[in-house]
Amino acid sequence: MTIRFWLAFTYFCYQLYFLHETYLMIETIQAPIAKIIPTELEKFGDLRIDNYFWLNDRENPEVIDYLNQENEYYEGMTAHTKKFQNELYEEMKARIKEDDESVPYLYNGYYYITRYETGKGYPIYARKKDSLTSDEEILFDCNALAEGQAYFKLGGMSISPDNKLALFSTDIIGRRIYTLQVKNLETGEILTDTIEKVTGSAVWANDNQTVFYSSQDEVTLRADKIFKHKLGTKQEEDILVYFEKDDTFSVDVTKSKSRKYLAIEASSTLTTEYRILNADTPDGKFKMFQKRKRGVEYSINHYQDSFYILTNKDDADNFKLMKTHEGATSSDNWEELIAHREDVLLEDVEIFANYLVLEERTGGLNKIRIMSWDKTEEYYLPFGSETYTAYTSTNVDFETEILRYGYQSMATPSSIIDFNMRTKEKEVMKEQEVLGGKFDKNNYKEERVWATAKDGTKVPISMVYRKELKKDASNPLLLYAYGSYGHSMDAYFSSTRLSLLDRGFIYAIAHIRGGEDLGRHWYEDGKLLKKKNTFTDFIDCSKFVIEQKYTSSEHLYAEGGSAGGLLMGVIANDAPELYNGIIAQVPFVDVMTTMLDDTIPLTTGEYDEWGNPNVKKYYNYMRSYSPYDNVKKQKYPNMYVSTGLHDSQVQYWEPAKWVAKLRTVKQEDTLLYLDTNMDAGHGGASGRFEALKELAKEFSFLLELEKIKE
Repeated sequence: MTIRFWLAFTYFCYQLYFLHETYLMIETIQAPIAKIIPTELEKFGDLRIDNYFWLNDRENPEVIDYLNQENEYYEGMTAHTKKFQNELYEEMKARIKEDDESVPYLYNGYYYITRYETGKGYPIYARKKDSLTSDEEILFDCNALAEGQAYFKLGGMSISPDNKLALFSTDIIGRRIYTLQVKNLETGEILTDTIEKVTGSAVWANDNQTVFYSSQDEVTLRADKIFKHKLGTKQEEDILVYFEKDDTFSVDVTKSKSRKYLAIEASSTLTTEYRILNADTPDGKFKMFQKRKRGVEYSINHYQDSFYILTNKDDADNFKLMKTHEGATSSDNWEELIAHREDVLLEDVEIFANYLVLEERTGGLNKIRIMSWDKTEEYYLPFGSETYTAYTSTNVDFETEILRYGYQSMATPSSIIDFNMRTKEKEVMKEQEVLGGKFDKNNYKEERVWATAKDGTKVPISMVYRKELKKDASNPLLLYAYGSYGHSMDAYFSSTRLSLLDRGFIYAIAHIRGGEDLGRHWYEDGKLLKKKNTFTDFIDCSKFVIEQKYTSSEHLYAEGGSAGGLLMGVIANDAPELYNGIIAQVPFVDVMTTMLDDTIPLTTGEYDEWGNPNVKKYYNYMRSYSPYDNVKKQKYPNMYVSTGLHDSQVQYWEPAKWVAKLRTVKQEDTLLYLDTNMDAGHGGASGRFEALKELAKEFSFLLELEKIKE
């Protein structure tokens, strides 16, 4: 025998021993079992027994202990993947340009820039006066502000009209409860004005001395009040300008692009109402723009002496554009500019001195339509890809021929483009760099296919994979969806996703009902008493990719977060046989208990999305799909569930209770992990690269199931 043989044999034996020891270690790690304390919950004669209701108390040391036990279990069970997780993290990080910056935009005499420096995880906000060659003035270095904090988020930043002061807000918990402060940009001094427990949204009046901001109910965190603050005074002296008494509405305060008007917006899922005030007269009274009418939504844009109104008034489900004089804002004065169309969703508008730009959606794809006010020109920007995302970007100047817009596809990195609407010339101001020298978009294929839902509806799926990949049942495929609130899930580029694609994965987005991908009716068909269409669409998309040989149930994975996590909970109950693994991020799974508790943040504002369970027909319908309430004894897929202790949108106890219940009933020895970030909220870890560590956990979970080790 050669020395090389014996070395190889010895190494093999060592590896075998290591794997054996790892296996034994995993076998001895016991999953935590939450104690059972039955709580009876009764409504309409329906008695629900919640054995884990006690987990609904983040102040209880036993709750924290249980969450820590789950974290320790996850860490122990995945200890053998830690090296791979770190490699994935470094791999994804290496594709990102660390010393990066945004495309500058000119506003009120200054060019504003957001940039990152190598080795730092937070943005730096800066500006330059008059010219890009001028000296840089740093407004906020979030790296310095975040120092010593486990979590940090800079909220709304607003510059005073005279460019001398900056409003800014910070959250150091992750619960979206901000502290609002003012910085003197000439001296660098932080003024004594400190406004606590607010939403982070605030605007200046034109006197450079008056600030309007929104605050929230301390229990429900609903934004329900607008206050007026004068610089140099204390928070307790602030004047309440508006209180929203309807607990299904929330409020915000904004300033028009023209800088002439302040606006208070009160909105629910289905209804909006605005009040306006001339920004030159901050001590005046806000005037009603158009009184709310249930089911009528509208938004306003001001230019010269008119308001432009995007609205679904008069059954214009896909919205239309109207115009009215600023002195006559009630809806009986609105005149139609762009009519409602059954096959085109009008999503937004940009107003320029000589052009009107419309953001439309047709057949599930974004379109940008440019029209001259004198009606001599009208055209669409050309986009050649089969599936893509296009959107207007930062356009703060009325008096310009340049439209700034963004474009990307699943294989094409994001670009910011300046387009001359008169000459039709375009300049790519920036294309996202993918570092490492290995990425070539020509190595990937994008596809848009259509699955048939159980009711015959055609549902689009966008997907991307390496060109050499063939249709084969052995391909791993990750299917993602959201499907709620009318939020369209467009095809987008991700450099981190390459870590899956280059290892043989197909990545797909199911554009299921509940979003607005195919128009307003797509949303209406996936909410309230039609919510189950969202779930069955996803299941039918899953069956489609299996039937078409893109993958098989042994290699199909599903992913969704928040309301998309609800989707994950339902498919785990209803079609577990289709998936080898599921990733559920901050999942909304305890639908009944949450929607019956109006002290929980967001609950009352959600009635128009899910239904009010205090009404029997909605209670029964929600009860029939609520994931936590429909867990049953069956084989479940391998599952990775993540949450944040301070989440204000989906409380941590929803996934915690769900996992605890699953542990007691699931059949067969599939993986079930609950990973709780004890320092973060709904958005996960803060910092530019910390989020990559969470993504590395998800990717390693998938790759481990596929037996891909490197």
